[in-house]
Amino acid sequence: MNIVIIGKSGQLAFELSRELENSDHQVTFLGRDDIDIMNASNVEEKLSPLSADVLINASAYTAVDKAEEDTEACNAINALAVQNLAKFCKANGAFMVHVSTDYVFNGHKGSPYLTDDPIEPQGAYGKSKAAGEKALLEILPDASCLIRTAWVYSSHGNNFVKTMLRLMADKPQLTVIDDQIGTPTWAKGLAEACVSAAENKTAGVYHWTDEGVASWYDFALAIQELGVEKGLLDNLIPVLPIPSSQYPTPAKRPHYSVLDKQTAREAFATCKLTHWRKQLASMLDELKA
Repeated sequence: MNIVIIGKSGQLAFELSRELENSDHQVTFLGRDDIDIMNASNVEEKLSPLSADVLINASAYTAVDKAEEDTEACNAINALAVQNLAKFCKANGAFMVHVSTDYVFNGHKGSPYLTDDPIEPQGAYGKSKAAGEKALLEILPDASCLIRTAWVYSSHGNNFVKTMLRLMADKPQLTVIDDQIGTPTWAKGLAEACVSAAENKTAGVYHWTDEGVASWYDFALAIQELGVEKGLLDNLIPVLPIPSSQYPTPAKRPHYSVLDKQTAREAFATCKLTHWRKQLASMLDELKA
C-alpha cells in the first residue's frame, strides 16, 4: 500500500514513522517545506505524482491559546487544508485518515462523549477543528476515517509531560488545575489506530484515547511519582490542586472531555487500548533510555 503522511515534525508523525518503518508499505512524509496544504493547486501538484492509496493527515494548528488571536492561520491549517486534502482524495480515489480533537465538544456533558454527540466548540481552535471535520465528512463521507483524540504526548516534541518534568526539576512547588477532566493519550497508541484505519480503510467517526480518566492534577502527580521511580526526577515536590478560575487562559478548555471508545474498540480490534498510567510509564522509559 502507498501511504502519504502530511506532517513531519509533530508527535503523531514521529510515532507514525516508528510504527511504519518496518512495514511493507511505501510511506512518504511531507512537511511544510514539501507541500503547502493551504493551497489547492500545490496540493494537486505535490500529491499527484505520489499516487497515494491512503493519505494520513498528521498536521494541525494546536496552539490553543494563540489561536484566539491567530484565527486566520488556525482556520487555514485546521479547516481549509483539510478541505483541500479531502477534495484531492475524492478526485483521485484515495482514502483519508484525519485526526480531530475533544475540543469540538462543549465539555458540559459529564459522561463520555459518543461519536455522534452534538458538537459545540467553545474557542477558535475547537471551531477550526469542527470546520475541518465538517469539510471532510461532506466531501469524503464513505472514504475517510475521522479519529478524535485528546491530551496527546510523546517522547518527541513539546507536551505536558515534558513540561512537568522540567518544572518539577526546577521549582520548589507547582500548582496544577484539578477541575478539567479527560484522558492522557500516548501518541504511540494513536498512531497504531491511524495505521489500522489506513490499512483497513475503516470509514467512519471514532474516538481514540488511552483508557481511564484523570484531571491535569492527577496526570501531574503520576508524572512526578513515575518520574522519581524511574530516576528522571531526584525528589518529590509539593504539587497543589487549583481550580481553572485561578489560572485564566485566553481559550476556554472543556471541563469534561472523556471520549467513549466503544466503536473504536471494535473497529481497530488489532490495537490494544491501554490505561493511560501504564502508557505514561512506557513513554517515560523511552525518555530515560
